[in-house]
Amino acid sequence: MTSAPDPLRDELATPSVISSEVVFDGAVWDVRRDTFDLEGQTLVREVVDHPGAVAVLALDEDGDALLIRQYRHPVAAHEWEIPAGLLDIAGEDPLVAAQRELLEEADVTADDWAVLVDYFTSPGGLDEAIRVYLARGLHPVAESERHERDGEEALIVHRTVPLDEIAEAVLSGDLHNSTLIIAALAARSAREGEWSSLRPADSPWPAHPGRRSTA
Repeated sequence: MTSAPDPLRDELATPSVISSEVVFDGAVWDVRRDTFDLEGQTLVREVVDHPGAVAVLALDEDGDALLIRQYRHPVAAHEWEIPAGLLDIAGEDPLVAAQRELLEEADVTADDWAVLVDYFTSPGGLDEAIRVYLARGLHPVAESERHERDGEEALIVHRTVPLDEIAEAVLSGDLHNSTLIIAALAARSAREGEWSSLRPADSPWPAHPGRRSTA
C-alpha cells in the first residue's frame, strides 16, 4: 500500500551561519554577506535585508478591485498595483499596517479583512516576505481626513477593475506588478471556491524571516 504524499509545504530552516557582515548600509535596506554551511558545503551569498511588506486587494460592492497606478523608477514604468507598503514601523502589526496603507494610498477603509496569500518576492537574493490581505466592505474617507501624499504617491491614479479583466491583462502581458498578479489570480481562485480558502486576518505569519522566533 502506497502512503499518502506529504502535504505540499515549504520547509522553514535554521541555517548554520558561519559569519555575516553588512557590505552595504542603505537608506531603506541593507545588503549582508553570509557564509553558511549547507549539508557539508560552505557557501557565500549576498542577501538584501528587507523588512517585509503588506498589500491589500480591496473589493468594492460589485466585486471589482481597487487599483492604483504609480510610477516605479527602477523599471521606468507607471504600474498598476494594489495598495501596499513596507513593514518599517517597529512592532506594528501587519494587519494594522495594511489598514494604514489602504487608507493612505486609496482613501478608503474596510469593514472585513482576511489573509488572501503570502509569498516571497525573490528568495534567491532578498528576504522580502509579503502578506496580501483581502478587504471588503469599503468606505471612502472624507477628503479633509485623507493622507497627504508626496513623491511618487502624490501622482497616484485610482481605478476599479473586475478581477476577470485584471486576469486577462496579466495573461496578455499588459500588467507586470508581481503583487497585483499574485493577488488578483489568488482572489479569482478564492472566489471560485466561494472564499473558503481565506484565512483569518490575524493568522500567524511564521514564514516572515523577522517573525519566525515569535510566531
